[in-house]
Amino acid sequence: MVLSGQPAQAAYYNTYTTLATLPDTSGATGVQGFAAGATYLYSVKARKANTLSAIYRVHKTTGARVQMKNGTDNTTTNTWLGHGNDITIVDIDGQHHMFIVTMNETGAQLVKLRYEGTTYYYVGSYQVRLDGALLDVSGINRVSVTSTTITFMFKKSRTIYNGSLPLRANSGTIELTKAFTLQVEGALVNGAVVPDLASFTNQGFFYDENKQVLYNPLTKDNRSVVLVYRNVSPTTTGTAPAATDLSFRITSSAYPEMFEIEGVGLSGGKLYFNTNREKASGATSDGVHVFDGYVAS
Repeated sequence: MVLSGQPAQAAYYNTYTTLATLPDTSGATGVQGFAAGATYLYSVKARKANTLSAIYRVHKTTGARVQMKNGTDNTTTNTWLGHGNDITIVDIDGQHHMFIVTMNETGAQLVKLRYEGTTYYYVGSYQVRLDGALLDVSGINRVSVTSTTITFMFKKSRTIYNGSLPLRANSGTIELTKAFTLQVEGALVNGAVVPDLASFTNQGFFYDENKQVLYNPLTKDNRSVVLVYRNVSPTTTGTAPAATDLSFRITSSAYPEMFEIEGVGLSGGKLYFNTNREKASGATSDGVHVFDGYVAS
């Protein structure tokens, strides 16, 4: 559904379709990182203690779901990803890789996995630093890949940072530089300011490097908002304003205790996302979904 709001002609999306549910497994109850590939959508589901996680793959059209196999340990879970809060996909030498931020305050802040079909393998890990100190970044997205270098955007809270790695490095340190801050207070959702938006929780993010558009999900209780920022790049500085003519919000009556969009991603122009969802009874139904009607232009 596309609804008009203020200002005139503002595009607003507030309905969605569920493609698949993501069941709890081995104590992994919290949906976290998300990435959208050309055909499949990937979600991390982690234990509250961040000691174990699983990765689900969902077909973006059919909704067919598979719990991916850990080919390194020959199990269906892993112990490497910490909170597993965000994912970006990078192809290196014709092989698919996931880079996943852990939100660990010590040890590794970024883990690299290689995957083939429904099996993934541990490749390496990295420390992420800002001004010499470890930074537990919560979001990541690929910006560019050359014959020598992968360039990323990272996010912590509302701040975007730049960082890079040698193309084939499987360990090392990523030194961050601050790029810009995302406007949240005063941002328009369906043409109006959300009064308590500053108290929403920051989640992952998605950056469309071809169109220089960033999608930023924020959540509180049974409300989730996605703000959009146009014309942003690694060279952007200062505060990036949220778009006034495009916004997304779900206020869920079906899941009044919790409707948290954890991560978002574009594939074929559609905006996909994953959620933690909880009913008033305490029953959960975490899932992978797509916003109805939206096609990125």
